[in-house]
Amino acid sequence: MDDTNSLIEQRKAKLDALRAKGIDPFKNKFTPAIGCGEARAKFEKGELAEHAQVSIAGRITAHRDMGKSMFIDVRDQSGRIQVYAQKNTLGDDLFHTFTHLDLGDFVGVTGTLFRTKTGEISVKLGGTFEAGSSRCDDRTAQRAVPTTETAREDARPTNPPFVILAKALRPPPAKWHGLEDTEIRYRQRYLDLMANPEVKDVFLKRSEIIREIRNFLHERGFVEVETPMMQAIPGGAAAQPFKTHHNALGCDFYLRIALELYLKRLLVGGVDKVFEIGRNFRNEGLSRKHNPEFTMLEAYQAFGDYESMMELVESMVKHVAQKVLGTLKISRKQSGAISSAIDKAVKALDELSADGNQVQVLNEMRSQLLDLKNSVGTKPEREIAESAVKAIVQPIADSIGEQNPPESIPETLELLKSTPWIKEFVKAIKSPWFELTLAARNSEIDLNNWRRAKYKDLVRLKVKGKTNGKVPDWFALTPQERRRVAIEDLQMEGDIAKDYADFEVTGAVFEKLIEPTLIQPTFVTHLPKELVPLAKLSPDDPTTVEVFECCIDGQEIAPAYTEQNDPIEQRERLEHQAGGEQQKLDEDFLVALEHGMPPAGGMGMGIDRLCMMLLGQESIRDVILFPQLKPK
Repeated sequence: MDDTNSLIEQRKAKLDALRAKGIDPFKNKFTPAIGCGEARAKFEKGELAEHAQVSIAGRITAHRDMGKSMFIDVRDQSGRIQVYAQKNTLGDDLFHTFTHLDLGDFVGVTGTLFRTKTGEISVKLGGTFEAGSSRCDDRTAQRAVPTTETAREDARPTNPPFVILAKALRPPPAKWHGLEDTEIRYRQRYLDLMANPEVKDVFLKRSEIIREIRNFLHERGFVEVETPMMQAIPGGAAAQPFKTHHNALGCDFYLRIALELYLKRLLVGGVDKVFEIGRNFRNEGLSRKHNPEFTMLEAYQAFGDYESMMELVESMVKHVAQKVLGTLKISRKQSGAISSAIDKAVKALDELSADGNQVQVLNEMRSQLLDLKNSVGTKPEREIAESAVKAIVQPIADSIGEQNPPESIPETLELLKSTPWIKEFVKAIKSPWFELTLAARNSEIDLNNWRRAKYKDLVRLKVKGKTNGKVPDWFALTPQERRRVAIEDLQMEGDIAKDYADFEVTGAVFEKLIEPTLIQPTFVTHLPKELVPLAKLSPDDPTTVEVFECCIDGQEIAPAYTEQNDPIEQRERLEHQAGGEQQKLDEDFLVALEHGMPPAGGMGMGIDRLCMMLLGQESIRDVILFPQLKPK
């Protein structure tokens, strides 16, 4: 802190010195004619010639003092370019002023393009050689600086070669080129954007993604609308709302938890294709995939159904990926997940070692895992994950005389359980091992291929595999048997609350054991009716509804329904969901439905999760500019 205060005082002293010379950085103006990155690119392509005159502006991100000359890097949104200042060109007074510049300052620069001896594209400070303008266009930019001494004397700059536009009184983060402190990155995002160009690129691409979503829907004739964010009754989802008070109206309101019910009112009103992109608020937990304030897209189409919504979602995601990324094959960033899984495994091994069983084997495993964690970022992620899986399996297999351990988790678990002391090991290591295996198998998402699978079929198949055929049909069990199998055979005791209804037990099996494995695009269809009270029942199975959840990269991206338009059926199901609490019913919505709503398909898409998947980000906080944090 003392060092920071000292640097701040030094910078304030420089500001005072500048003002004493009649220069106030906060009152200057300067309009750049071209972006820093744009100037570099055009020079590289030959669109701007050697000695072409340019006018650029941006923040100073590097500073190198060579005595009678100085180099600085100037960066704007388009990129970076090096600027070269010579004392014998600027003169003593201007060069002395230039020495008052610090990292983080904003500066406007006018000069000529050239390459240094090392090949670095740079701007040599020299001012504007045409009176009355601090700008340069393509024509003036192509004019070479005079090369003879006489010409130089005749063409002295009529505008200053640089203008100080803002003085940064605080120094940049200690590690300017690559801020890594997660707390600072999220709490002071502006520093993150300054220090990490790749982070800025993520948020610029997020903007492009939202723009292309809008373009896609507008091309299909959808109308964008805005609906209330404060609602008397928070409907459209089962979630805990945030509560506020409206002073003028003298009553409480809730921040919306979904967009759905107001958009359906518009279907009743005759707006046949409608969508909204807006903020939702849910007063619930924080996690890698959840933020209390998040951005949703919801779209509704009269005379559609969940099948038409499948086509809409698939086509839209492909369109956005192709337009923004130029590809339908997305690389998965998994370094964080791999490091986290290794940490969990090491912690489990430490706890197991404390019991005194097979300490040498466990320590060997621990050592290998820590070496692999240290290689994250220097080796291919898939290679690290595969090696970590092997590091866990091989020592155990060697200890029981198994030369070729099976690769699949279920077979290996059974092999290991055949030795009594390993039962506790299997239980402890199961979760991180599962995560590492997933990372080893899926390094890329292919948006060319979209799979469809029924919810019940996926659950049956997973439970049958996990129990080695002991439970061939999960849905043939009684509710009591399903709870017992989930806790004992699937080892999900910590995931099954005592008050869980039967459908919630099945939901936990899906969320914990199935959803994380759905890396490639998958439409999971025909969900239990209890999960989605706003959808129509499936004609071939009235215990399910015409719904899909689009899962990509191990998480739900977009649910969609064949919307319920029977007002009597809708009232019954919402009353059941409300548990007899009449105040939770949105009567105005039910009255609107009684006026007649056309059959329709509707979908919701989490914009934040879509951006995570497309931009290769492992945490939702890395695609939200200012995520919620506890105040200091």
